[in-house]
Amino acid sequence: MNNIVEFVQDTYKTKEFIPLHEPRFTGNEKKYLNECIDSTFVSSVGKFVDEFEKKIADFTGAKYAIATTNGTSALHISLLLADVQKDDEVITQPLTFIATCNAISYCNAKPVFVDVDLDTLGLSPSSLEKFLDENCEIKESRCINKTTGKTIKACVPMHTFGHPCRIDEIKDICEKWHIVLVEDAAESLGSYYKGRHTGTFAKLAAISFNGNKIITSGGGGCIITDDEELAKKAKHITTTAKVPHRWEYTHDMIGYNYRLPNLNAALLVAQLEQLELFLQNKRELAKEYEEFFTNIADITFIKEPQQSRSNYWLHAVLLKDRADRDEFLKFTNDNGVMTRPIWTLMNRLEMFKECQCTDLTNSIYLEDRVVNIPSSVRI
Repeated sequence: MNNIVEFVQDTYKTKEFIPLHEPRFTGNEKKYLNECIDSTFVSSVGKFVDEFEKKIADFTGAKYAIATTNGTSALHISLLLADVQKDDEVITQPLTFIATCNAISYCNAKPVFVDVDLDTLGLSPSSLEKFLDENCEIKESRCINKTTGKTIKACVPMHTFGHPCRIDEIKDICEKWHIVLVEDAAESLGSYYKGRHTGTFAKLAAISFNGNKIITSGGGGCIITDDEELAKKAKHITTTAKVPHRWEYTHDMIGYNYRLPNLNAALLVAQLEQLELFLQNKRELAKEYEEFFTNIADITFIKEPQQSRSNYWLHAVLLKDRADRDEFLKFTNDNGVMTRPIWTLMNRLEMFKECQCTDLTNSIYLEDRVVNIPSSVRI
């Protein structure tokens, strides 16, 4: 595996420790931060919040964007706006970051896990359809899980590592079964499926700007939607549901302190100015990785699915088996190249081990074999 370490070191032109994914601040970040500080508007009100919301909506093609403190809060509010309530069920994939299931749990709802597709790493339409056909029925325009008697209110597919899932097929299935589709697009800013940006297929979607994302403000997230009423409600309840008034403190519903500060928005406006360059750089890196791993036995570089254009947020390889995966992880990390395995399946975690699952053959296969490799934009 020495040749792998040497290739990564040569690619990043350093013999020092190479992290998995680190942010790049090479544009107007300091300038806009200073402007924000000088204005004294550093909290949730300020021109950069408004500017960021307009620019992220324009970039994705959504009509509205609502800036939030992080991607998890964006997903939480999206699920609330989808009317996910206590004891409802939400279908999602077990191969995801914990934030997906945490957001479902914040609504006092319960996840149901269906399998993923091997080529997209995202929720499988065939697994979803099979589960619904075998376990569910429509009663009074609601999807009822015959096993539990609970309402399946929503479905949350995730675009894993920025690779789009078959979101159009999932959407059609959800509409047939009266299930609200909410996209977890946390990792897929700059990714497209059939020419359309991820997150714009669903009624609501959440995007993350965490410190390891393709653009970042150290945190941050947003909700995107084409529904004006939902957009207004999202902005209202993420700002403590305060009724506008020059001095009175009146709140008309339970709200959340989820509004993105102007300081963070200033960073994101600067980062957005560089997003196209970041995306181009990542695609170039993906091409180099793909060519290199073509000549390496028993390791396959994971490419974007058909009919997709991925942002290649995190590059990943597929090893022969779990033993090879563990050997790869140990060797690379011991030699200064940070790699990490894909997430532990959600249904294996203590909090979700009692949740209903379909056959998870593909998820288990990927859990045993997928490793993320250094994916930072190169300077």
